[in-house]
Amino acid sequence: MTDEKMDEEKKDKKKTAECCGYPISIFFIVVNEFCERFSYYGMRAVLVLYFRYFLRWDDDLATSIYHAFVALCYLTPILGAIIADSWLGKFKTIIYLSIVYAVGQVTMAVSTVHDITDTNRDGTPDNLTLHVALSMLGLILIALGTGGIKPCVAAFGGDQFQEHQSRQLNTFFSVFYLCINAGSLLSTLITPVLRAQECGIYSQQKCYPLAFGVPAALMVVSLVVFIAGSGMYVKTAPEGNIIWSVCQCIGFAIKNRFRHRSSSFPKRGHWMDWADEKYDKLLIAQIKMVLKVLFLYIPLPMFWTLFDQKGSRWTLQATTMSGDFGAFVLQPDQMQTVNPILILTLVPIMDRIVFPLIKKCGLNFSPLKRMTVGMLFAAMAFVAAALVQLEIDKTLPNFPSSSESQLKVVNMGSRSLTVTITNIEPLQIKPLESTEDYLTCGDEIIAVSLNTDPVITKALSLLKGQRQTLILPSDPTLMYVKEDGMSKPDEGQNAVRFVSGLTEVVNITNLGSVEPSDTSNYTLVSQGTRKFVLSSGEKTCIFSPTLGFGSSVTFLIPSNLSWTECDSVIRKVEDIKPNTVHMALQIPQYFLITTGEVMFSVTGLQFSYSQAPKNMKSVLQAGWLCTNAVGNIIVLIVAELGKLPKQWAEYLLFASMLVAVSIIFSIMAYFYKYIDPAEIEAQIKREQELEPEDKREKETELNELKQTKM
Repeated sequence: MTDEKMDEEKKDKKKTAECCGYPISIFFIVVNEFCERFSYYGMRAVLVLYFRYFLRWDDDLATSIYHAFVALCYLTPILGAIIADSWLGKFKTIIYLSIVYAVGQVTMAVSTVHDITDTNRDGTPDNLTLHVALSMLGLILIALGTGGIKPCVAAFGGDQFQEHQSRQLNTFFSVFYLCINAGSLLSTLITPVLRAQECGIYSQQKCYPLAFGVPAALMVVSLVVFIAGSGMYVKTAPEGNIIWSVCQCIGFAIKNRFRHRSSSFPKRGHWMDWADEKYDKLLIAQIKMVLKVLFLYIPLPMFWTLFDQKGSRWTLQATTMSGDFGAFVLQPDQMQTVNPILILTLVPIMDRIVFPLIKKCGLNFSPLKRMTVGMLFAAMAFVAAALVQLEIDKTLPNFPSSSESQLKVVNMGSRSLTVTITNIEPLQIKPLESTEDYLTCGDEIIAVSLNTDPVITKALSLLKGQRQTLILPSDPTLMYVKEDGMSKPDEGQNAVRFVSGLTEVVNITNLGSVEPSDTSNYTLVSQGTRKFVLSSGEKTCIFSPTLGFGSSVTFLIPSNLSWTECDSVIRKVEDIKPNTVHMALQIPQYFLITTGEVMFSVTGLQFSYSQAPKNMKSVLQAGWLCTNAVGNIIVLIVAELGKLPKQWAEYLLFASMLVAVSIIFSIMAYFYKYIDPAEIEAQIKREQELEPEDKREKETELNELKQTKM
């Protein structure tokens, strides 16, 4: 940048309007950042459940695509930084990529509207390909937008301050990062609640359009707010990107070293020294310092492999748990809010209490040691997740194999029955009750005998690999088999059906009509106290059962139903038990992973910046973001190729991998020597200043020798 341009910028800064000592323009930037972070984290909070339950992908595919998206979000900032510094400038880059970002969010929200392709109006999309295509397009645009503006917004905010406003500048960055955490926390609380609502044009389903629509609206607001402050901003011209300069220098050094690979050429102290024919020695020394830090980054992706599974595997784990906290009900995707809450709590505790206390004890808890301990905390978090998963697995139903079937028997009659089934001990079943659990049958055709007078015997056909219920009506000769559910209901909902023992048609709200001695189909209802109105002619009664999370329930309507009081006479049979493992059990794993994050992530960036020149911060930030991206790619690979049969085993695999990596990192850290970049730079500058004097002295000596000879 020329001196004239620098003078012009200084003049512009003097004209900037102020309020309470701060440039007015930064208020637009702060609001913009809050809205953008709300938009990103709100969308991301419900993303894996959208994949799992709307697009109907399995857990592995949903996890893989989620982490592919997160990886892309961490790669695109490098592109954004290069575009801003080398071509468009920060202001235009933020504007253009925010437009791309907003279009992506709107596209994503549109992809979640099931009514677009729900031609038969049954509540499910008929053309999932269109929804998948729209959502993938939306996610690519979002990744380009959020990643592209990430390195620009904070730096652009810093550009608004004058030299005498250093105190205000520090306050701005504190408020800026507070907005990031506030946006993350609020959106992760709010969007899952919006998702849990029911909405739709023709049929009521989980409200993904609202859950994605609100973040899209916030991104549009973010863009509008940023544009509104356009006339007040200090806009610096592009100055060239240091990342590109570093890459060019490294590329030249490698090419030059390869060109002089013959043993006839003298060796140099460092392979980067092969670039000194074209590049300044100071730049080469700075790159050497950066490469030394980047070498330590090699094992770091494994930490992010575990850390970013909060939004995928851990959220899916929460869907199989109970979120009833008494005073409120927590949605599975809301458990992610534990992380930002703990971050805001643990960072000051660590900085002001834990680390100073360790220092007072005389222990050398260096940054690299902190990072190693942070990795071990993350590994312990996944051990905790594995233990929780083992508890969950104990409560999951055991479904039949393909060579057998499972049968439950329900007695709808008014007297006890002894039921004899082929190869099964005789069963004593009381009126309006069922067998306690499913019976396993190896035969496809079974004979069922009842101790009635006369004895009733009937041959029934069972489906292999299925669960079924044998219904014994008041007239046992009309016995029949009804198919049951073969999986726990999605999203913590409950599958409900009614078996009628009445001799008349009964209408039930949300389930339709049930014929005499017949069974309704399963209907999904949410957790809590649900209200069903039963009616037949002029007779009505209200049935209000309380349901948990993820159960499958059959309600038995007796033949002698008292229409004045349904709750006391309708019996409940649990086909699949509700989730009994509480979401609170995930708190220890969140505490461990967040403790690991504070020790690893915060310390890691501080260490990196202390060990490299100031002008190389963007290079280190790019390297740091790449470790995030690679970590998410590892999850993608393991999820798609690992295919471990048990989820707890996958958690232990990741924990073991991180422990192994932390050992490698600790060895690398042991041999690392801390440096003072400022001192090294000053030494090189002194050497460069002395070089011309040395040359002049040598030239003087040569001239004196010549004169002597003459």
